[in-house]
Amino acid sequence: MLDGLISRDLLGPLALLVVLGLWMLGAHNRITALRGAVLSAWVPVEAALQQRAQALSALLALADQPLASERAAVDAVHAAQAQVALHADAVRRRPAQRDGVVELSKADAVLAATLPRLLALVDQQAMLRGEPAVKAALAALDEARPRLLFARQAFNAAGEAYNQAIVQFPTRLLGPVFRFGQAGTL
Repeated sequence: MLDGLISRDLLGPLALLVVLGLWMLGAHNRITALRGAVLSAWVPVEAALQQRAQALSALLALADQPLASERAAVDAVHAAQAQVALHADAVRRRPAQRDGVVELSKADAVLAATLPRLLALVDQQAMLRGEPAVKAALAALDEARPRLLFARQAFNAAGEAYNQAIVQFPTRLLGPVFRFGQAGTL
């Protein structure tokens, strides 16, 4: 019965194509699941970034007048936070894309460099430091730091697992076919 439908000479190559097709399907599903893990790991990062942004906005609003003589430091934090928000919005659309994550990481490094100056200025102002709203904003900012750190670690671990999977042979052969690109880390 098989002799009429498929010749014996074609049976070996056909079986090889079926095995290759099943392997490609399995590899694609694995990479897609790892990319989904990167997308899921972005959610807590984004929540921590938003929490920090809200606390920082509240602190900047409260410190704007008392720190009028230190306008450069306040403006630097405003500008850095705006860049972080801009790049976080870009990453929100494509968390597994390396370029956006790299730009977010750079913007966050600028914020991390400018923020200690603002916090030192707030700490020097006894009147400002004593206000309950400022204390609440500083506490929220302190609370956001470990959450962001933990969320970053989980995001980076998911990104590294994805990156390792797409460069392993023979899975790396599928990268150009399915447009699997490197994920960035924070």
